Amino acid sequence: MNLDFFEKYKYKIKSKNELKKILKKNKSKRTIMCHGVFDIVHPGHVRHLIHAKNRADILIVSLTSDKFISKGKFRPHVPEKIRSLNISAFEMVDYVIIDNEKTPINLIKYLKPNLFAKGFEYSANEINKNTIIEEKTVRSYGGRMVFTPGDIIYSSSNLLNFHSPQIEGEKLISLMYDNKITFNQLRQTISKFKNFKIHIVGDTIIDGYTYTSLSNSRNKTPTFSVIRNKVENYLGGAAIVASHIRAAGANVTFTTVAGKDAFSKLIYKECSKRKIKLNLIIDETRPTTYKNVFISNGYRLLKVDDVVNNSISQSIKNKISKLIKTTNSNGVVFSDFRHGIFNEKNISIFTKSIRNKNFKIADSQVASRWGNISDFKNFDLITPNELEARFALAKQDSSIYELSKQLIKKSKSKNIILKLGSNGIFCLENKNINKYFTLGSFVKKLTDPVGAGDALCSYAALGLMASGSIKIASILGSMAAACECEFDGNIPVEPIEVLKKIDYYEKFSKL
Repeated sequence: MNLDFFEKYKYKIKSKNELKKILKKNKSKRTIMCHGVFDIVHPGHVRHLIHAKNRADILIVSLTSDKFISKGKFRPHVPEKIRSLNISAFEMVDYVIIDNEKTPINLIKYLKPNLFAKGFEYSANEINKNTIIEEKTVRSYGGRMVFTPGDIIYSSSNLLNFHSPQIEGEKLISLMYDNKITFNQLRQTISKFKNFKIHIVGDTIIDGYTYTSLSNSRNKTPTFSVIRNKVENYLGGAAIVASHIRAAGANVTFTTVAGKDAFSKLIYKECSKRKIKLNLIIDETRPTTYKNVFISNGYRLLKVDDVVNNSISQSIKNKISKLIKTTNSNGVVFSDFRHGIFNEKNISIFTKSIRNKNFKIADSQVASRWGNISDFKNFDLITPNELEARFALAKQDSSIYELSKQLIKKSKSKNIILKLGSNGIFCLENKNINKYFTLGSFVKKLTDPVGAGDALCSYAALGLMASGSIKIASILGSMAAACECEFDGNIPVEPIEVLKKIDYYEKFSKL
C-alpha cells in the first residue's frame, strides 16, 4: 500500500460541520446520502452507490464508526480510516463522513439530505424498526427515502465468514500514517532496549518434548506402545519471558521458584548461558513445574504435567518481596502462570513492593485455572488473551471492544493489548477509552505458535518503555510474536528478526 493512497483521497473525507457548509453553498443541488459499515465493499455496494448518484448531484456516504459495530466479535475487519478511504476512491462518491453516533438519525437531521438511500433488501418483506425511524426523520424536514434496486445483493457478513480480508499491511500503514510513526522510529525504539534493566518475577516451567515412534508389537489390549527416541527440555513460563527480554537487549534479573531437583540445575545453566541474573529460590516442598508432551511422527499423543500449584510459603513470599524492593530496575514484569507464586493476596503484596518510578507490566496465562488478570491493579500494561479476559470478567458474548473497556476499567491499567491469536491484537488506552486500534497478524509462514504471547509481552513492554507510545509498542510486540510463530519451538526472538519484519513492511508501504 503506497502512502500516497492516504493523501490522494482524503480531501473527500469531511466532518459534519464541513459538510454543512458545503451543502449550504450548494443549496440548488440535489443531495443524496447513503449510510453503512462498508467493511467489505462488494458489487452490491457499488451498484447501490451508482444508483444513488444517478438520483442526485451530490452523493454523501456516511460510515458507522468502529466503536459502534457490534455485529461479530472481530468486526470491523477493516478500520474506519481505511474504510473511509476505500469509499472515497470511488468516482461517484463526492463526500465521506465517519458517523460518531450509533445510528445516522442525528446526522440526517443535521445535514438534511434531499434523499436518503437504502438497499432494496431493507424494503423487502417487513421493514425493520431502524428503517422506519430513518424514514420518519427524513420526512420530518421534507426529504424522501429511496430504495436502490436489489438485482444483486451480497452479505458482507457472509463474505467475511467465508474468508477474512488479509489487510495486516494496510492496517499497519494506516496506523503509522495517522500517528506520524516512521519505520526509522521503530528501529530507533529497538536500539534503546539496551538502556533498560528489567526485573521479571514469575513461575518457571520446564517444557519437555519426548519424541517417540510407534511400536510394531501387537498388544492384547487397545493400549498403544511407543519407543522413546529422545527427550529435549527447554525453559518455559516466566523464564522464556526473561529470555525474550534479554535477547531483545535489556539487562535482566529473573526471580523464580523451583524444586530441589535436576531441573533447578538446568535453570541455572540456561540463565547463565543467556546472561540473565538469576534469583532462584528453592522450595523443597514442590517439584520444579515440568510439562512433558509425548510426540510420535509429528503428532502430540499425550501431555504429562509434574506440578504442585500450592501457594508459596510466607518465608518465600518475604524473600520475593524483598528482592522486588531492592533490585535495581527500570521495570518489573509479573509473568503469572498460577503455579504458586501469584494469587490475589500475593499480587497485592508484590505490587506494593515495586518502586514508585518503576514501569509495571503483567502477563497472565491462566485461562484454565483460577487466575485473574484484573488482579493486577494500576499497571502500565497488561497483555491477556481473549479467553483470559472473558474468564476474568465472566463475559462470554461481549464484543472485543466492550470486553477490553470493562477489563481496563476493572484493572485500572493504563494500557491493554488483547491478544486475539490469528486475528492479531486489540489495543486500548485508559486515557482515551473510546478510541481503540487493531493490528492484524504479521505471520507469513506459521510453524509453531507456542510462545507468541511471551514474545509479544516482552517486546511490547520494552517498546512502551522506550517510546512512551502504545502504538509503537503494539507494532513491535506484534512483529516479535509473528517471528516466534515462524520458529520451531519457543526460541527467544532476537532484534534482527523484528528488524527484518520492519524492512519487509517498509518495502510494502512503497508498493
